[in-house]
Amino acid sequence: MGQRDNKNKIMEYHKYSLAKKGKSICPECRRKTFVLYIDNNTGEPLHPTVGKCDRADNCGYHYTPKQYFTNNYISFDNKKEFALSPKPTPKPQPSFIDTELLKKSLSGYEQNRFVQWLAGIVGEKQAEEAIGRYYVGTSKNGGTCFWQIDLRGKVRAGKIILYDKDGHRRKDTASPVQWVHSVLKLPNFILSQCLFGEHLLRDTVKKVAIVESEKTAVIASIYLPDIIWLACGGSEGLNTEKCTILKGRNVVLFPDYGKYDKWSEKAKEMSRICTVSVSSLIENNATEQERQAGSDIADYLVRFSPSDFVLSRQPETQQIEPQPQRSEQYPAYVSNTGTLYIPTPPDGRITYTVYPSVEAYNERSEIPMFVPVQSMDITDMKQVFINLKTLKI
Repeated sequence: MGQRDNKNKIMEYHKYSLAKKGKSICPECRRKTFVLYIDNNTGEPLHPTVGKCDRADNCGYHYTPKQYFTNNYISFDNKKEFALSPKPTPKPQPSFIDTELLKKSLSGYEQNRFVQWLAGIVGEKQAEEAIGRYYVGTSKNGGTCFWQIDLRGKVRAGKIILYDKDGHRRKDTASPVQWVHSVLKLPNFILSQCLFGEHLLRDTVKKVAIVESEKTAVIASIYLPDIIWLACGGSEGLNTEKCTILKGRNVVLFPDYGKYDKWSEKAKEMSRICTVSVSSLIENNATEQERQAGSDIADYLVRFSPSDFVLSRQPETQQIEPQPQRSEQYPAYVSNTGTLYIPTPPDGRITYTVYPSVEAYNERSEIPMFVPVQSMDITDMKQVFINLKTLKI
């Protein structure tokens, strides 16, 4: 390291320091957890973007004075030049993780408790397909690594979470979430997150759904593959900056229990970008136990087998040949309120697949519910038939 580099490093730690009191809105996670770097001589902040977020595990934003001056071609020891500069300050460019690191993580699944749990729920084949779809990896300590890959294929971040055998996060760890760049101590790394699963938006036809957790997005993609499932990384992780990539798309938000009102407000902000609606499925149907646990749509889906969803997930253009001695029409029933009850394939003896209306089924605009056969009386309901070639009524 040269003499000038030594001088700059010394000045960075002596001329500017993190404020001891008062916090601002973090430029990345938008929470009031941001500590600014201040000039030790004047007590004034260097710049609104220069500081460190206290949410090291969930955000990790840290933009130092040295990075700021370097990025703006300003001599570090020339504060006057900085103060008089008329040029607007550009946003720090995000750092990226080498794709070789991602590739190396795509193994060791026998030690990955989330993957093993998922395989036990949906079967090895479907679990393997989902893990491959999202490039879910394994860390050296057996944790699950959820990589954030943007639409250009750039790896923005890696989020490591440790799970127990029951598929829930471990509670005996000092830090529930770790970031790959922090674990590897990548120098001068500027974290700029994108939606988990963003790389799947290359498919421009499918509807898009957003949930909080990465785990939920992976699970939902197995049960309802006609939708692109993305995760924002928490209730606070849904922001317009991440969602800019959804311009012109048809989007449904699936908040965890208790977050419906909050995400409805978020939807108003997103409506300037895309067509957006908010599902009340969990808010209206969660049990008392699920409410206390803050359940999400994955908790609802894993009650069933993915095969229970087979009828509702077939593409409308797919031709399905009827089995021998089987009618090309499949019976269903409509109540006097318009609710549609479909005997859940293959035999329809255990549950009904329930849609709020025939239109909702034909358009696949709603996530179905399931009710036990013995709990319903279809005697006075109107019988309709589903065409097994078009899968429409």
